Amino acid sequence: MTTLLQLTFPRTLAEWVTRFSTPEWRGATLEGWLFEDATARRAAEAHLQRAGVRATLRSAYKPLVHFFLEEVDCAQVTSAVITYPVHADAPARRFVLEAYPLAAMLPLCTPVFVAGNGELHYKIALTFDDGRMQETTVFAPNRVHVDHIGATLLSPTGWLRATSPVAGVPQLDTAEQTDYEQLFQQVLQLAQLHPWPAQEPYFDRLDIRVDLPGGEQPTPLTTEVISRHEGLHEDLYFSLMEVFQKRSGRAEGDRRLQPGQIVPDVRFTMGAPRLRVSLGSFDNTAQDARGATPAEPFGEPLDTIGHPPAPAKIASLMHELGGELFTATTRQGRTVLGLNQTGRGVPVLVSGGQHANETSGVVGALRAAQHLKKVRSAFALIALENPDGYALHRELRVQHPGHMHHAARYSALGDDIEYRDGAPLFERTARERALALSGAQLHINLHGYPAHEWTRPLTGYVPRGFELWTIPKGFFLILRHQPGWATECRALLEAVCLALLKVPGLPEYNARQMALYRQHAGELPFEILHGTAFTQTETTRPGAPVTLITEFPDETVEGDAFRFAHTVQMQTVLAAAAAWQPLARR
Repeated sequence: MTTLLQLTFPRTLAEWVTRFSTPEWRGATLEGWLFEDATARRAAEAHLQRAGVRATLRSAYKPLVHFFLEEVDCAQVTSAVITYPVHADAPARRFVLEAYPLAAMLPLCTPVFVAGNGELHYKIALTFDDGRMQETTVFAPNRVHVDHIGATLLSPTGWLRATSPVAGVPQLDTAEQTDYEQLFQQVLQLAQLHPWPAQEPYFDRLDIRVDLPGGEQPTPLTTEVISRHEGLHEDLYFSLMEVFQKRSGRAEGDRRLQPGQIVPDVRFTMGAPRLRVSLGSFDNTAQDARGATPAEPFGEPLDTIGHPPAPAKIASLMHELGGELFTATTRQGRTVLGLNQTGRGVPVLVSGGQHANETSGVVGALRAAQHLKKVRSAFALIALENPDGYALHRELRVQHPGHMHHAARYSALGDDIEYRDGAPLFERTARERALALSGAQLHINLHGYPAHEWTRPLTGYVPRGFELWTIPKGFFLILRHQPGWATECRALLEAVCLALLKVPGLPEYNARQMALYRQHAGELPFEILHGTAFTQTETTRPGAPVTLITEFPDETVEGDAFRFAHTVQMQTVLAAAAAWQPLARR
């Protein structure tokens, strides 16, 4: 391992306490916004109070939500009208998205969001169940800046406001770069200035280890935990991908980029923030040991499993299914296992785990294959298409099982295997082999997306290129087809969406998530068919003539929520396989 950078940062919260505990600030009033949890902020306020300073320290990340969590009894609010900022350097609904999941936090009312102006304050009018009324403002500290790819963004930042009764002590009302922001900028600066090789991949594994103080903030919406640690993981990963994309000369968002594996590992600490950036080689044995969970019951039935299964269990179940087995080898030397099962009717290809942090599809694919085998149907199966990403996901989940871990989304090369178009094809070979052996005209490709809010706190808040995925909107379908297949595809959608109406709990689940999405993000950018959202588009990409992609908000879910997710995935496969029989071309 080669260390490229190792730094310890002064904790901004501690610096502020020291700075304002001096005699010239006695009697002062202080307001500060920074990236710290409520427990740490309250402790700092108490320390400053003892020094004679009236301090109120708030969160710079999601300030409106923290205001309601920390300063309002949400159970007593009967009316809430919130005028939100609309800024020229941010998406129009950015600050309504930042208010998520407020609409689920007020049990007695539905908040009304009203577009305001560019002033960075929420204006709030509340009515309580005892008739009281309150009007207040909540500051949203942000800065306008040009980022690492030259885009002008509006991003959350630290801020200080202070007044002192001592003559000659200046008043403060200014942005303050916090430790959270400094750490992030150091990583990006290193990535921009380091002499990387001329050709991709630039490394095997780039590790960004961050030790960050503070904890996470639960919300009344059980799937939603506010995590600055998770936000930093996401921003580091996608910002570094953008840095390397720019370096490579590729277009923004090109999923063929192969920088290597980027691994932000953001952990809790009681001390000062620390950063270590290093380059390392792949070590499958060590990685698999780090990701192993001692309590994994190997023999647990698939329909009851409440967590992503171990790779050995997936492989064992694939072998039990039988058929003609085939393999492909990954960049790290792991095996992608596939099978082709001959049988009745026209075959379909079922796959899961292309994006390895989307894990319900892996179990859903296996469960569906077991059912298809029982009725002797023809099918091909690749239950885990991205074993390298899956190994990273298991490694990262040891620290944070409730985080999205998008660093595990792509392959060890850093690309999306579906878009890989040049040798060596590695994992991509398995999909091509499955289509060749089976002759399947329909590929049912099981995916997931975040089950809670996805943000990039330091680069405009809303995840660039993934704006439509920032908050959950229920289970939905994406249908892509080659030219000339539109009629069959519409019939397939009709049949599958009708079948999904019969999945216990799914229509209600979708309705709840869609309603909350509309309140914060606006109208869904999809059509709705029998209660299920979908898109249908024509494509000329290689692969099966028709691809049905499922999208369940499964990233981070466990237990009953995970069981529900893989049940929906399984039922979709079975419905699509049945509906395809009269539609396939012979």
